[in-house]
Amino acid sequence: MMTPHTDDILLDVQGLRKYFPITKGLFRKTAGYVKAVEGVSFQVLKGETLGVVGESGCGKTTMGLSIMHLIQPTAGQIQLNVNGEWLDVNSRTIRGLRDKMQIVFQDPYSSLDPRMRIRDIVAEPLQAHGMKNRRQRYDQVEALLDAVGLGSHLMNRFPHEFSGGQRQRIGIARALSLNPSLVVCDEPVSALDVSVQAQVLNLLDDLQKEFGLTYLFVAHDLSVVQHISDRVAVMYLGRIVEMGDVDHLFTTPQHPYTEALLSAIPDPDPDIVGEQIILRGDVPSPANPPPGCHFHPRCRYAKERCRQEIPELVDVDSTGHLVACHYAQDLDLTGVSTRETA
Repeated sequence: MMTPHTDDILLDVQGLRKYFPITKGLFRKTAGYVKAVEGVSFQVLKGETLGVVGESGCGKTTMGLSIMHLIQPTAGQIQLNVNGEWLDVNSRTIRGLRDKMQIVFQDPYSSLDPRMRIRDIVAEPLQAHGMKNRRQRYDQVEALLDAVGLGSHLMNRFPHEFSGGQRQRIGIARALSLNPSLVVCDEPVSALDVSVQAQVLNLLDDLQKEFGLTYLFVAHDLSVVQHISDRVAVMYLGRIVEMGDVDHLFTTPQHPYTEALLSAIPDPDPDIVGEQIILRGDVPSPANPPPGCHFHPRCRYAKERCRQEIPELVDVDSTGHLVACHYAQDLDLTGVSTRETA
């Protein structure tokens, strides 16, 4: 559902697609496509955190990499609001927009060059974007390391001398070195211990307030997404099936897939009893998705219409809560706050 551009919107993505060719034979002829991202459209407001959740293989990381043009999108339009001017993000313009869009990678171990000192890792984007004075670069590196809670006295060390949480802080410092407007966080805490996850999440929250950042936060942990996000987009098999305010979506889900995901969240109170919805079967192949609603083979509410028609992502209650389900207004689904006490 497309809304007009306003000053409050930072990122506008319309009809984003990413297909990977399937090749066979000696001459590697294209026999089909893996439709990793299929017609995704959404907007991100300035200063907000949009969480993106879904099962492994749903296309959420591919979507983030496509927006950053770290992989080339197959189709779609990506626009970024730069000082009130809307600029197309494509292969010709992405170099000039790198300072406005940065990414924090999932794996803090493989995303840092083991042969480089921390000062050079964080300073490399500054040098690439025209800061020739080395002393000036290192002064900014010191300020960035202090901002992420590491301290400038560590800048001469190598990545192997740090823990996983510290390495992720280095990755965050590198992402912030060019003072970006948008930061894509690709599961930035999934490889960390739970206690370290909380520290990194709180750091991201503090940095967002300090630098006025906007996050596209990709994750599979719903508890993490609930903690950090303002809005949430739920993806299934390359499509967004539900999107809305985090509190509204978690308490009153409108899509059966969202209900199933929420039912899997463990409750710390042993007296809270909730039905865990076990989805039947496996996730269909994105190379051969089912007709109609992609979720219908696993949906306990599916009807004949679901097997034939692809539902559109529409605002079902006029509150900005978008759902792609034919029967969203007829279903009474269970959220996380409505579980019964034993």
